[in-house]
Parts: sequence; C-alpha cells; structure tokens
Amino acid sequence: MEKKYTFDDFINIIRHLRSENGCPWDREQTHESLQSCMLEEAYEVIEAINNGDTENLCEELGDILLQVALHTAIAEEQREFDIDDVVTGVSNKMIRRHPHVFGDMAANGGIDPDTVVSNWEDIKKQEKKQKKVSEGILSVPKALPANIRAEKVQKKAAKVGFDFENYEQALNKVYEELDELKKSKENGDARGMEEEFGDLMFSVVNLSRFLQLNAENSLTNATNKFINRFVGIEHLAEQESKSLSEMSIDELNALWGHVK
Repeated sequence: MEKKYTFDDFINIIRHLRSENGCPWDREQTHESLQSCMLEEAYEVIEAINNGDTENLCEELGDILLQVALHTAIAEEQREFDIDDVVTGVSNKMIRRHPHVFGDMAANGGIDPDTVVSNWEDIKKQEKKQKKVSEGILSVPKALPANIRAEKVQKKAAKVGFDFENYEQALNKVYEELDELKKSKENGDARGMEEEFGDLMFSVVNLSRFLQLNAENSLTNATNKFINRFVGIEHLAEQESKSLSEMSIDELNALWGHVK
C-alpha cells in the first residue's frame, strides 16, 4: 500500500525540489516559464472529464496542484505570498461571494442558481471597486481560448443591451461576414482576408449563443468526429493494402463516404 501524504507534505516536497539540493529543472522555473504547463494541465483535466475517466482525472488534478505549488514556492522565495495566503484568499472569497450560505441572506432560503450568479457578479464588482481596479464592461482575460473569450465578451455586451434581437439577425451577420471575406479574397487583400475571417469566426460564435450551443464544445466535437472518420479511412486503406499518400483524392473521398 502506497504511503499517504498530506497537503503540507506535498508543499514541503515542492519546496525541497526548489532548494539548493533539489532538482535543477525545478529550480530554474519562473512564473513565466510555467505558463504553458498550467494551460496544458488544465486542458488535460478537461479531457479526463470528457472521457469520464475518474482515475485519470485524479492524476490530472494532481498535476494542476503541482503547478499551484510551484508558483507558490516561487512566490515564497520572492517574499510575495505563501500557500497560506493563497488558501486564505480563496476561502475568504468563497465566504464573501456566498452570502446566501454564510451571510445575512442564508436565513432567506430558496435562492435560485440565476440569483446566485447575479449576486456573484455584483459582489465581484464591489470587490474591484474597493481595490480600485478599473475595468471596462468587456474586461475578459486575454489568455482564454479564442472561442471562449469571444463568447464571454458577447455575453457581457448583451447584458447592457448591445446584442442582436434574434437568431435571424445573428445568422444574417454570419452571411454578411462571409460575403466580405469572399470580396477580400477576390481582391487579393491578404490583410483584409485575415480581418474578415476573424469577423466571420466571431459572428459564428455569436450565432452559437442564439442557438444555445457552446461554440468551444461544438468545434471540439467536430474535430473529434473528423479524426475518428479519418482513422476509419486509414483502416479501410490498410485492408486494401494501400497507402493514403499514394491514393488519389477521388479514392480518398470514396473511402470517406464509406466511413461517413
């Protein structure tokens, strides 16, 4: 049976790895050098959830915790904050943003999820005012995946009434941007094509809101579907002792149609 470790044990392991007698790789890491690692681990957590793989989910959550511990150890060395500050900060935030559980609103009972979200946003705004953090209505982290960031920006704009009235208007905007992309292509305008293609993608994400679909999930599912069908093509080609690179586009399309 494997030894059980506590949270404090884990933090001390990371501190040791960062120490003079620790690991050369861990010692040279910075907040900046670990950015891609944090993103990668977060995506792997999502993949484990989508796969319904709880064993892998446990492992990937551990990898996320590793990133948190590494960043905290670096901050400790620079006397910025420590793990207790991190835990205390998020604990206070959870208590502060759940007045229906921990505060005066708790006695009211019967609060619905939509009200919880509304209260959360209101309290969040109050916190930023107290910290004198000036943010615009469309303030959304730039590091978010493009689809997710676009959707969040659109939802924030919609809250103040800047939005299409219905699905038909959103769909017409997609057609409009597609036409503008075609014109840029016909004119050989490379910069215009890039701009119009971005506008087209933004409009498609906007359309997903009116269809009550998640653009990020939809694109992920479409990509997975393409991969699965392509794997099917590979298997059919192997059965015929053929190489995909040596087959004509007509032969490939025939296999695609068979798999589809």
